[in-house]
Parts: sequence; structure tokens; C-alpha cells
Amino acid sequence: MLNGAIVLVAATMLVKIIGAIYKIPLTALIGEVGRGYFSSAYEIYTPIYAISMAGLPIAVSKMVSENVTLGNYRDARMIFGVAKKIFLLVGIIGSLLLVLIAFPYVKLGHCEDNLWSILMIAPSIFFCCVMSTYRGYYEGLRNMTPTAVSQVIEALGKLILGLGFSKIIMTYGINRFNSGESVFGKVCETESQALSAIYPYAAAGAVFAVTLGTVFALLFMIIHKKIKGDTFDRTMLVNSPRPKSSTDTAKTMVKIAVPMVISALITNVTNLIDNFTIRTRLAYAVSENLEYFKTAFAASLQGSGTLDKDIGTYLYGCYFSALDFKNLITSITMSLGVSAIPALAAAIALRNKKEVSSTINSVVRICMLVAAPAGLGIAALAKPIMTLLYGGTAAENLIPISSPIVAIYGAATFVMALSTPLTNVLQAMGRADIPAKTVAIGAVIKVICNFIFVGIPELNIYGATIGTIICYTFIILANIYFTMKVSKCKINFVSTIIKPMVCAGVCALSAFAVHSIFSNILKFGEASSKLNGYNLSTLLAVAVAVVVYAVCLLIVKGIAYDDLVMLPKGKKIAKALAKYGLIG
Repeated sequence: MLNGAIVLVAATMLVKIIGAIYKIPLTALIGEVGRGYFSSAYEIYTPIYAISMAGLPIAVSKMVSENVTLGNYRDARMIFGVAKKIFLLVGIIGSLLLVLIAFPYVKLGHCEDNLWSILMIAPSIFFCCVMSTYRGYYEGLRNMTPTAVSQVIEALGKLILGLGFSKIIMTYGINRFNSGESVFGKVCETESQALSAIYPYAAAGAVFAVTLGTVFALLFMIIHKKIKGDTFDRTMLVNSPRPKSSTDTAKTMVKIAVPMVISALITNVTNLIDNFTIRTRLAYAVSENLEYFKTAFAASLQGSGTLDKDIGTYLYGCYFSALDFKNLITSITMSLGVSAIPALAAAIALRNKKEVSSTINSVVRICMLVAAPAGLGIAALAKPIMTLLYGGTAAENLIPISSPIVAIYGAATFVMALSTPLTNVLQAMGRADIPAKTVAIGAVIKVICNFIFVGIPELNIYGATIGTIICYTFIILANIYFTMKVSKCKINFVSTIIKPMVCAGVCALSAFAVHSIFSNILKFGEASSKLNGYNLSTLLAVAVAVVVYAVCLLIVKGIAYDDLVMLPKGKKIAKALAKYGLIG
């Protein structure tokens, strides 16, 4: 499990670095308003994508792992063939559905400028669905490398083409304005009006690159499957029992997937309503209290040249810039959940209760070991990190608005990071219905909180964080309870949660202290330059925090022997640390 997780985590971190390289200049290029259009396309795309993808990849992974563990290699191949046909149909339906919904969605939401971005991303649902057949199959074989490589290819395609398309469109629009011509059919008297007209099309260009990235990733998976195959040799296949019929295989797959689809349907439809609520309540708050917003965010609005009519979209774009940090750690811990599914499915198939208990505790402990220090560290250094990334760029005006959101979500990261892995654990144990129920209740809580808090002018976009934290707290507490009840295994809360949290708290305090001290000592470089004392203090604080966290973990014996021995050369490391009494 951990070896597979390491591969996926490494790929996820690389993808996130590519994403940061992409989104920071993209935001500087198309502005917070353009970023708002870019993010808005994902509002309607994400639910349909998630529903289309829900269940089936996990069902494929679970079924393949179980059958390979029991020596049913012909069944494993049958599962792949059946999944490919189902996913082909689901992908076509998903893409068509997004196109059909796009037109009434933009009309009802009074956001007609979002239409092109939505249409540009629609085909990616088809390509992602087909690609997930291959990913689920290889994940079931406990080979995470093809998935990892395809993720990196997808991210690189988005980076290179997205910035290229956006730059071309922005340059084209500005040149037309400068020459006195209409800009995408609009006559503009000022540069701000011209930019307002260009942003929707520049965002659409960036979104289209996302679709092309999925095309390249799918091509890699197809070529890899043809060249590498699945490692089943003739002897293994000949000695394998006769496979089930394709009809029975499809029925089993759908039976496993349906609760997950229902969960995704609930989650993403609610998220769609949630995002719609944030936008409408924010628009209401701005329209009713325009002068308050112009005063409260005067520096950022004036610095970015945002028009009064775009204030709501601007704040929404700032919010989504902060979400990059909220999703950073959760996307890494998500890899652990993906890797846990085949491991747990195999242990359950062999009725190995000790292995089941060890895997569940490892999932929770590793999630906390990663998420707790990273989240609290981000919370302690929210403004310095945002300054490091956005300072001196055209997007630096978002820093005062986004930094508090980053800090709030950073402090709650450990709660959100456990959500998906625990869901995967329950799914691997055949109880996908439980996350569906807990998510449904949590989602309702979130929507209600957003409606209440976002509409309050003093809270505005910051009110969206309250509902998110309450929602995830409920889901995690409920899922931990049911995980222990279904598995009949106990979670060691001291080693899995308390020790990582104590060490993470010390880590965050050290980061804050180091930055506070050295930012007052190191006074060199222009504020607009990346090479200045303030940014160097941030990097130094991060480095010190990592060392402090590692030392603290060893002191409290926060690393388990079982976790270490599963890593490459882990036995040697474990023996060396055990010799000095530094592991649990």
C-alpha cells in the first residue's frame, strides 16, 4: 500500500507544482476576474465529471485486486474488457449532458460569459472516463506508475497549452483595443472595459488546454497497455478458472459502483448548489452594501482595476486562488486512499483481520503525519507563502483577501485530508453506502451555513469557510465511528492522531517564530522582487519547521515500526531507529 502511495504522492506533488507554475502566471495573465470565469467552468463540470467517474474506477480496482489475489487472472481481464465498454458509454453521456446543461445554466446564473469555458471542457469527461478504465485496472494490479505518469502528462499539457492559448487571446484582444477596433464584438472605451470583454475568451482558452491534456494522457495509457500488458503469462491464464460471464461481471461492477455514484451525485449536486449559493449570496451582499465592499477591499479593487460590476466575481476568484492550498494536501492524502483500496480488498478476500487493522491504522496515521504539519504550517505562514508566490506579480492584489482564507483552511486541513481515504476504506470493505449518507448530511449543513454566513457583509466570502469546516468535521467523526464498527478493528488514536497533532503544533509555532524573527532581521531586496529578505525568511521558516517536526516525531515515537518496514529499505531504517528507541 505504502509503495503504491509513494508513487502516487510523488506524482501528485509534481502535478501540484506544475499546477502552481500554471495558475500563478495564469492569474497574473487573465486577472482574478478571468480566474473567476476559469473556476466557474469547473463548478458545473466537476459534478458531472465526478458522477461519471464515481464508483467504476474503484469498483474495477477492488474487483481486479480480489480476483488476482485468488488467482482468477482471466476474470481480471474480463473486468477490464467490460469496464472499457461501460466507461465508453458513460463518457459519451457525460460530455453530452454537460453541453446540454451549459446553456440553461449560464442563463439562470446570469453568467453568459461562462458558456465558452464550459463548452471547451465538456469533451474532457469522455477522455477521462476512457482513461480511468486503464487507471483502475493497473491500480487493481497494485501498479500505480501508469496512473502517476498519465497525471503528470495531463498536467504538463494543461500548463504549456493553457498559458499559450491565454497569452495569444489576451494579446489579440488588447491589440484590437489599441487599434480602435471592437473587442470580441464589444466597443470598449477604456482598457478596463476591454479586459472585461477579453477575460471570458482567455479563460476558455485555458480551459480548452485541460481537455487536450486528458487526450495526451489517454494516448499514453493506451500505448502503455499495448506495450507492457498486464504481466499475466500464458501459464497463469491457463491455470486460472473459467471467468464469469461479461453480464455477471457487469452486474457485480454496477452493484459495487451504485452507492458510490449516489454519494458522488449527492456531493456534487450539493456542491453545485453550494457554489451557486456562494455566488448569489455574495452578489446579493455586494449589491446591498456596495460602498462597504469598496471600502473594505479598496486597495485590492483599485490595484486590480476591478469594475463595480465585477467585485463579486473578483472576490470569488480570490477565494478559488486560496482553494489551491486547501486542495493541495487533500489531493496528496487522496493518493493513500487509492492505494489502500486494492490492499484492503486483498486482505478482506483472504479474511486477514490483522492485515485489515494494520492497513486502516496506517491510512489514518500516514494521512495525519502528512496533513497535520503541512496544514498548520500553511496556516502559520499563510501571508508569507502567498507573498512568495504572488508578490511582485499582477495578481499580488489578491494577497490581503486570500491569505485569511488560506490560514483558516490550513488549520482545518487535517480534518479535510482524512475524508477521502476513510471513504475509500469503507468502500473497500463493501460499505460504500455509509459515506453516501454522511456526505449527504454534511452537504446540507454546508449549504445552509453558506446561505447564512456569505450573505453577511462583514463575513462575505470568508463565510464560505465556516460551512466547509463544520461539514468535514461531521463527515470525519461519522466515518471514523463506522470504520471501526464495520471492520471490528480499533484505531489507535494516540499514535494515529494525537502524536502527529502535537508535533504539527510545535512545527507550526517554530515556523511562525522563525519567520517573525528573520523577516525583521533580513531587510534586503525590493518588495516586488522574489529575492528579498521577507521571502528568504519564509523559505528558512519552512526548512526549520521540517527539521523541528522530524525531531519532534522521533522524540514522541510518532512513527510506527509497521509503517517503516513497508517502505523501500524500510527494515534497515526501522532497525536503526529502534536501536535508539525512536519509533513506536
